[in-house]
Amino acid sequence: MPVREIPIRGEMIRLGQLLKLADLVDVGADAKLLLEDGLVTVNGELEQRRGRQLHRGDVVQVEDESVRVA
Repeated sequence: MPVREIPIRGEMIRLGQLLKLADLVDVGADAKLLLEDGLVTVNGELEQRRGRQLHRGDVVQVEDESVRVA
């Protein structure tokens, strides 16, 4: 499965923001639901914190879609 590269401006981005930037969710409430349902992994590990800090190279997977912070 291909991994989409999502460029960020600063040194880090929060998980909830990345999910919106990558069009994986429409609003923050949707991100919260995905996280609560255990559908999000960061670098292969289950993540439930919307505020998790992500840096370049981190890979986020939501169900069958993967994105890498670039």
